[in-house]
Amino acid sequence: MTEAAGGTGTLSPRAVRILWLLVYVGALAAYIVVVGLPKQSWVAVIWLWLLTVAWDLRKPFREHLAFLRDWSLPVALLLVYLYSRGISDDLGFASVHVTEPIDADRWLFGGVLPTEWLQAHLCGAPCVRASSPAWYDVLLTTVYYSHFFVALSIAALLWMRDRPEWIRYMRRYLSLTFLALVIYIVYPMAPPWMASRDGYLTGDIARITGRGWWEFGRGGGGSAHQSFSAVGNQVAAMPSLHAGIAILVAAWAISRLRGPWRWLIALYPVAMSFMLVYYAEHYVVDIIAGGLCVAIVLVGWTLWERHGGREDRDQRDDRDQRVVGAPGTETS
Repeated sequence: MTEAAGGTGTLSPRAVRILWLLVYVGALAAYIVVVGLPKQSWVAVIWLWLLTVAWDLRKPFREHLAFLRDWSLPVALLLVYLYSRGISDDLGFASVHVTEPIDADRWLFGGVLPTEWLQAHLCGAPCVRASSPAWYDVLLTTVYYSHFFVALSIAALLWMRDRPEWIRYMRRYLSLTFLALVIYIVYPMAPPWMASRDGYLTGDIARITGRGWWEFGRGGGGSAHQSFSAVGNQVAAMPSLHAGIAILVAAWAISRLRGPWRWLIALYPVAMSFMLVYYAEHYVVDIIAGGLCVAIVLVGWTLWERHGGREDRDQRDDRDQRVVGAPGTETS
């Protein structure tokens, strides 16, 4: 029984947590209304840190600062990616590719371009940006914007619950990001909406990524989509990092959860990939390339951790020693 129940007026730990979580939600809602969604990775990380603080405010502040210490390198690397991605098409390594992905998608689908077919059947012919969104547009636009938060939110949860697992997750997440960056530099490619704009495809194709949120105004409309990345690169399309990260998140979760329901998580990258093609953000070959990048990263890190990861072996040895309660005991 807490002191609050005894009439002293002292809040229980649970009540304190609920109170600060409500304060956090209110502050985040105010930020979104005034500034917009916390779009950039470093901003999202700050809000995730504040969430961990609100979750257990009773901890010594130095323990809360540990989050910033541990996340400083990942955030620095994400900033490097952000600004390198923004200039990658200006480095002069390669010209922008336009026709190859069009030909590849048509070859895969018997002469039909999936983006053209989907927009004609789900949006209209021509697909008009200002037309009223359907119910599935709201869902798909939400899936699109989840890209900026889901992976980092999972990382924050892992940081709180299992630091070694957080390290392994971040290795894969950051490696996938920089593998995509290298490809963006050597193979800049125009997405479907740009190919349509420049006359390589029918003018019926439109970029309608923010379509489902237009009626919500500043929080997610078409103009918000245009400013979603402070340093954007419109030809950073091959591979699709949206699809790649969704596949990475699903693969990570499915491999670690138990029970048949975990397979429903596979619907997340499926919905993300469908949306990217429908909204003219990517070709199907971009999705395939994103999946191949994920496979390379997962296999590469798994092999390294099993056969060459001295740090990981040391961590496992320390954990085993703590479990058996005999420091210095050798593991088999």
